[in-house]
Amino acid sequence: MAKVIVVTSGKGGVGKTTSAAAISTGLAMRGKKTVVIDFDVGLRNLDLIMGCERRVVYDLVNVIQGEAGLNQALIRDKRVENLFILPASQTRDKEALTQEGVKEVLEKLREEFDFIICDSPAGIERGAQLAMYFADEAVVVTNPEVSSVRDSDRILGLLASKTQRAEQASDPVREHLLITRYNPDRVTSGDMLTLEDIREILAIELLGLIPESEAVLRASNQGVPVIHESASDAGMAYLDTVSRLLGEDVPLRFHQASKKAC
Repeated sequence: MAKVIVVTSGKGGVGKTTSAAAISTGLAMRGKKTVVIDFDVGLRNLDLIMGCERRVVYDLVNVIQGEAGLNQALIRDKRVENLFILPASQTRDKEALTQEGVKEVLEKLREEFDFIICDSPAGIERGAQLAMYFADEAVVVTNPEVSSVRDSDRILGLLASKTQRAEQASDPVREHLLITRYNPDRVTSGDMLTLEDIREILAIELLGLIPESEAVLRASNQGVPVIHESASDAGMAYLDTVSRLLGEDVPLRFHQASKKAC
């Protein structure tokens, strides 16, 4: 039975889709059969980052509305065995997503996959709430700035109250913190929140720390999840993140300021 993990954030532009692509790719690289679903109806960026935009024929809304079968909409990744993408629609309204339809899709995927990664739209609108509603775990993505952390705190409130687990009074959604675009030199100079500040405000388990890196933009422009750039700081940090998600004890890297030469 698959584990459903939502990758979410309160604020847009924090690297959420980049993280969903990297995490799903990393899980598949570790031998886990993984599917990543784009819930951002109307925008659809996941397929660009995954490098499969030209192969999109059917999407999540087509499946929910009975216009295509699930197997017709799933796109197999060309680089990693065991990785599949279910894209969002660019032409439909977010209201085309229904809770019953999402439930049916996830139930079918649970039978076949080890992990289902839900790439949520930013914020608290319908697509975001449906992406998190059936989640077993959540990766909350934030940048080291006050507005991003504050909005992430709001998302934690929704995870605690607006999910199926909350409604059924079962075990709560397990929450993980993923900090992106972290620059320890800028933290030292006071331009960014410290790691300790962020952890104190949000008070959830730290899953990963992704350093500010040109490799992220370069990989996105090439349609390649940055975790494939395993020699880059960001690629290594996402590999560490996936290892922790699988329960491994991995030391935190890239959180200390560089030492200046005398």
